[in-house]
Amino acid sequence: MMKIAVVGANSYIARNLICLMSKNPKIYDYFLYDCQDDHADGVLPYTKIDILNMDDVEKINFKCDLLFMFTGKTGIINGFEETDLFLNVNEHALLNILNAHRQHESKAKIIFPSTRLVYQGSHGKLGESAQKEFKSVYAINKYACEQYLRLYQNVYCVPYCIFRICVPYGTLVEQASSYGTAEFMLSKAKSGQNITLYGDGRGRRTLIYIEDLCRLLLMCAGMKECLNDVFNIGGEDYSLLEMANLIAKIYNVDIKFVPWPELALRTESGSTVFDSEKIEKIIGKFSYRRFEDWCQSEYRVI
Repeated sequence: MMKIAVVGANSYIARNLICLMSKNPKIYDYFLYDCQDDHADGVLPYTKIDILNMDDVEKINFKCDLLFMFTGKTGIINGFEETDLFLNVNEHALLNILNAHRQHESKAKIIFPSTRLVYQGSHGKLGESAQKEFKSVYAINKYACEQYLRLYQNVYCVPYCIFRICVPYGTLVEQASSYGTAEFMLSKAKSGQNITLYGDGRGRRTLIYIEDLCRLLLMCAGMKECLNDVFNIGGEDYSLLEMANLIAKIYNVDIKFVPWPELALRTESGSTVFDSEKIEKIIGKFSYRRFEDWCQSEYRVI
């Protein structure tokens, strides 16, 4: 049985990951931690902690095999307005975990989700060593955390694995939506509103269904080949316009193109399509759910 600590257990990805683990109680023995009074889905065992308080960090079970680090503050523009919060929740929190980890002489591998936003946008596919560019505090936070993990591994032999994630969508858990690109488009269309796109909508993304993402995280996190390294998580390649067209056709709404707001344009990453060959050399070819099928299934639910 694999022992797994999940820090940030009330986050979108974590809740879906926990949902999968709960279906396999003979495989996963998990311990959940977050700052709210209870787990959002009532899953136990759950412990309320303040990740910025070292006394609370001591409550985490470091005698585990894997420690998933899902705490974090997301957002682009609000990162400029809430710098202390972003630095504390996104960076200081990880440093607290790393220091507690070494003090406990833990053997747990830390699993860290990073973001597409560390990359400079490109018309081609982005491998892990592709050019980096940071257009938000959040992107810098994530890349800084990647470097902290490398640093603590080099100095204190703390094991880790970083998975860069592009655009997840969907949910296995009621009320656990990402409120991301796909969900924004879908909510507009479901309410009979036209879908709005900035510019021409040609920017491309790698999309991955949340169940596929969580399956990959659980599979790869436990592999000895996925150690002290960074991996892109793959999926399907779509432009924002192609996504909007699929949804608009199903719900019989139109697409409205609007000019980029100035701040949004300055912080826009450009196209981020992942080359996931590095992880596929380890796990083999992975079968992803089709975004088009998900759109159709969401329609049938209505």
